[in-house]
Amino acid sequence: MNKILAASLLAGGLLATSTAWAQEGTVAGAAGGAATGAVVGGPVGAVVGGVAGAAVGTILAPPPPEVRTVVVQQQVPSVVYQDPIVVGQPLPPTVVLHPVPGYENYYYTVVNNERVIVDPQSRTVLQVVN
Repeated sequence: MNKILAASLLAGGLLATSTAWAQEGTVAGAAGGAATGAVVGGPVGAVVGGVAGAAVGTILAPPPPEVRTVVVQQQVPSVVYQDPIVVGQPLPPTVVLHPVPGYENYYYTVVNNERVIVDPQSRTVLQVVN
């Protein structure tokens, strides 16, 4: 019973402080995942939850503001895409991606007249720039 209470208090503390780390997607994801995993599955759950949370946090971490600035300045034609563009979801291979000049870890495209910043390896949408 004491272990469950201690895990719950630890989880609550980690969840409360994870909002302070919101800009650091990996850290916040790991902390939130570890806390949730600890409550559900004890120490093993904390490890599994931390790894899964870090992965999700990394995927959804927005690019730095400088990348957005560069993307807004680029001129490429817009493509039409029938499905909604969702942050965290990949774009299909039919959508052409362009490298962000000076930032090889980010690509972009313009879909339905909206600029979209994408992870080039997974084609996952990181940010929609309005």
